[in-house]
Amino acid sequence: MSQIIHSLAEISDRYKVLFCDLWGCVHDGVRPYPAAVAALRAFRKRGGFVLLMTNAPRHRASVARHLDRMGLSRDTWDVIATSGDSARAAMYRGAVGRKVWFIGEAHDLSFFDPIRVVKDPVAIEQVPLEEAEGIVCTGPFDPFAPVEDLRPQLLYAKQKGLKLLCANPDIVVDRGGRREWCAGAVARLYEEMGGESLYFGKPHPAIYDLARARLAEMGALVAERDILAVGDGIATDIAGAMREDIDSLFLTAGLAAGEIALDANGDPDPAALEAYTRAHMTTPTYAMGYLR
Repeated sequence: MSQIIHSLAEISDRYKVLFCDLWGCVHDGVRPYPAAVAALRAFRKRGGFVLLMTNAPRHRASVARHLDRMGLSRDTWDVIATSGDSARAAMYRGAVGRKVWFIGEAHDLSFFDPIRVVKDPVAIEQVPLEEAEGIVCTGPFDPFAPVEDLRPQLLYAKQKGLKLLCANPDIVVDRGGRREWCAGAVARLYEEMGGESLYFGKPHPAIYDLARARLAEMGALVAERDILAVGDGIATDIAGAMREDIDSLFLTAGLAAGEIALDANGDPDPAALEAYTRAHMTTPTYAMGYLR
């Protein structure tokens, strides 16, 4: 059973590094959470290292600029690892071919920015579906429309035997209180239809390999026991941490808010927490309402 805590400070001296999710944990897609900002600052002040691990389908420089515009202070984090970076590296190694059909919004086109970490990157060309050798998906064209709207194109792609590169395994995300579909929902539908999807964010190994490489670049060489993964996604943040043998802190006031009530102190209801984690066959090391 998960240990319910009230603040990060209760356990922070046990860990040297946080693998901290962003959306739903540090911000709501529009603005940072003040309590989370204070918690991250306090962790770093005592000598901890904060790696922001996000399933954002963009490279880390793009995410950093977005956080700056949002007003998240740079003194809250050290380095960023994104699912976009993992997926970009795979794309530029030719994982889905040279000619790709892009599914996503215009603001995610930075996914196709030049890459430096891949030796001899493949020259990628965006083409219509009829000419494509593979698919790159950063999310639906319209995150508020039913994902099923893409079924005709996906059926055609499956018949052509195209692989779909999923740059964000999340199914949904809440932006300022409004729920949006993510690339993971498209990839799941494609698999249900018999297509093949390739994943590069949490809970899959590639992003954790990238995170460890980023730690090494910063000179932060630590054992798994020194890392705490923080997130609100039971099937991404927490399941991924368990697969990597990393302790985890589940924030229940995010994606699970509708199923796990908080008490007057902002702590999750123990019975609801146990029922939720049992239903997902996942056991976080710790749980709390929101990051503070």
